[in-house]
Amino acid sequence: MLHTTKRQIRNQLWIVHWTMAIAFTVIFTVGLYMVNLPDKDPSAGFFFDFHKSMGVLVMFLLTARIFLVLRNLGPARPKNWLVTAALHTALYVFMVVVPLSGYFLSNTSGYGVALFGLPMPTLFGKDRALSETATEVHVWLAYTFAAFVGVHLLAQRKFMMATWRRLTARRIPG
Repeated sequence: MLHTTKRQIRNQLWIVHWTMAIAFTVIFTVGLYMVNLPDKDPSAGFFFDFHKSMGVLVMFLLTARIFLVLRNLGPARPKNWLVTAALHTALYVFMVVVPLSGYFLSNTSGYGVALFGLPMPTLFGKDRALSETATEVHVWLAYTFAAFVGVHLLAQRKFMMATWRRLTARRIPG
């Protein structure tokens, strides 16, 4: 049996974190684009299917991420741990609720959900009135999630600036 160190788990978390960050950026960008397509646009189906597939993918990644976070829990807490915990809890809630609301929206609108062509189960029945509400809820949850991601980026600005300086620093041969 292999023993995974805390450092290896943190590295795995870092990879999943940035993979999900990129995936959510793609999902949000594609979502903004596809809802502004003209009616009967022939490319709409592709964009909606891709958007849904990415939503399913992030749900699988989130499952892996939660597993890794639980394995990495420890006694170390930052000095403002309550604010950090509240922000991260909100981010995790949105990471679950936004894709699930999209799944609910697709099902109640009478559309299926697939992971890059692999059909996912239909969990909710078609209901036109409910799908109209689900559309509004999904959109507002996505925008609110994006706002919380912005707060997260602001909270991490020192780390991001230090990383940027480290990556762009000139290396002087010694």
